[in-house]
Amino acid sequence: MSEIKIGRMVLGVCQTNTYFIYREGSPDAVVVDPADQGDKIYSALERNGFQVKAVLLTHGHFDHIWGIEGMKSVAEVPVYADEAEAEVLNDARKNVSAQMHRSYTMEADEYLKDGQQVELAGITFRMISTPGHTAGGCCYYIEEAGFLVSGDTLFQESVGRTDFPTGSMGTLVRSIKDKLFVLPEDTKVYPGHGDSTTIAHEKKYNPFCV
Repeated sequence: MSEIKIGRMVLGVCQTNTYFIYREGSPDAVVVDPADQGDKIYSALERNGFQVKAVLLTHGHFDHIWGIEGMKSVAEVPVYADEAEAEVLNDARKNVSAQMHRSYTMEADEYLKDGQQVELAGITFRMISTPGHTAGGCCYYIEEAGFLVSGDTLFQESVGRTDFPTGSMGTLVRSIKDKLFVLPEDTKVYPGHGDSTTIAHEKKYNPFCV
């Protein structure tokens, strides 16, 4: 089969990584965490020959979901999230959009269970529940490609903040150790902010997870 590729746009007030994932040679793409201006994300991908088939959310904070509204305005794209994140998505205070003076709430089209696999754009994604940054924070693992999109669970030598509603540092560290550090060490990790890393690097150098 052709190789799976991942591209990145850095968008919004928090410089959020919005990813698009596709199989080489195919026009179909999956967007992860549309940070803002979703209509422009959709149009930019369309101009480059892509068709957005689905959106995956790693969690419900404003800087990862503000783009949904714009994307939904131009295309009927299904949105997937962890079932435990419905409360955050539906509460402007808990998703912190109210505090940013741009309240936004939403409902995912499909809520996934921990370990559930979905095939989108010809690619199999496994949702891994990693609560801690939020109650329904999650990651998406593409075993075929050796990719993990980690949202704000795991960063390069850091982890997501836990001082927002539904956050818990103890829960977050357990999620990383029990759910992510068991993946192959050469797994490439694409976080919600900052540069990519690997599971091996984080097991050795992440000060929060020693």
